[in-house]
This record gives sequence, structure tokens and C-alpha cells, in this order.
Amino acid sequence: MTTAFFGSKGMWNWKELIYSLTIVLVAIPIFVEYSLYHYLVNFFGNELHAGTMTGLVMSIIFMSVLYFIVIKPNRQSWKAVGVQSFSSGHWKRITVWTIALIVVSIVLVVIMSEFGVGTDNSKTDSLQSQLTLLNFFIGFISAAVISPIYEEIFYRGFLYRFFSSRYGVGAGMLLSASIFTLVHIPTFNTLPVNFVSGLVFAWIYQKTGSVIPCILMHGLFNGIAVILTVAA
Repeated sequence: MTTAFFGSKGMWNWKELIYSLTIVLVAIPIFVEYSLYHYLVNFFGNELHAGTMTGLVMSIIFMSVLYFIVIKPNRQSWKAVGVQSFSSGHWKRITVWTIALIVVSIVLVVIMSEFGVGTDNSKTDSLQSQLTLLNFFIGFISAAVISPIYEEIFYRGFLYRFFSSRYGVGAGMLLSASIFTLVHIPTFNTLPVNFVSGLVFAWIYQKTGSVIPCILMHGLFNGIAVILTVAA
């Protein structure tokens, strides 16, 4: 299966894209990532727990935005954003690209370290300073399960498909990866890795026609990062 459906320019319109991005790039950062997060930090007294709950709320909002603004008005199913099975013949490609992404990400981290840019953030700091089995489980579920599901469905299933159907594969990869990177600000130390992973996940979606392998790759990648954080 190689993406014949990506050629449909009339699937979604610019109004749906603008509404969705306004919520994702403006409303969520202001009302969820800032206001709700700081309230939850005070409530839980723990940045990891607050960040995980914030991520869960974000996942619900992301999926609601897609469903009520994009999918339902067009009488579509979740297949329209890549939530469908894929051929087992793609597993070799997926494995190779997963290994390549991990290697490239390690190289990027090393390069950033050479320039004095670390890879820690408030959630990793909280996990390391308050390391318990429960906190490890919470951090792992947040990074390896919750985030990959809603991020891949939105950024690859929706955004990449929207842009690639209009401007081609290369532009679609660059635009969706750029937006994916932008939303990770102010965690500046992870931005190069975010951008590269955004390109790889878009390419895998292009080749398989499904976001499922992207979710699995993303989850594995984040899960390894959590384990390395704990080990450090």
C-alpha cells in the first residue's frame, strides 16, 4: 500500500486546517500547557504528575478537534487520518528506519552536548529526582503511549496528509515536521531530534499508508528515552 489516497486535494479545506492549528498552536499552549499545567503543579506538587495529566488532557483535545472539525463534518472515519492496518511486508523498512532514527538522534544529542546544550527538562528532572516505580510507570505511559498516539494521528495522519496532497511528499514532510518541532518549544534542546523524527515518521506514513507503525516507532523511541533518563 503506497499512498494513492494522498493525491486527493479536496479531502479537507483550509478552514479546517486553520481552525485546528489555531486550537493546537494558540489555545492549547495558553490554556492547557501553561495555565492548566501550573495549576496541576500546585495541586500535585510534582511536575511529572502534572505534565502527564496535562498530556492526557491535550490528547483528548487533539482527538476531539480532529473528530469534530475534520472527520465528522466530512462524514469520514478514522481511516481518513491513517488509523488502519498496514502490510506486514513493511516491517523490514520500519525496523531499518527505527534503528536509523535512534542512531541519528544519539549523534544529535552528542553534538548538542558538545555545544553545551543539555537534554534535560522539567519532567525528566522530576523523574530523576523523585524516582519511584510509580513515577517511572507514569513517565513511561505518558511518553511511550499517550503522546505517540495523539501526536502521530494529528501531525502525520492529518497535517502531513493535508500538505503532501497539495504540495508533494517533500514539502509535506518539511511542513508537518516543522510544525511538530514548533509545538515542542520551549524545550529547545530536543528540537533537532523532534524535526528529524517528524521527517522519518512522515516518510513511514507515506510508505505504509498507516499511522500505526509511526505510533509504534514513536512509542519505542520515547520509551527508550525514558529508560535512558532513569539510567542516567
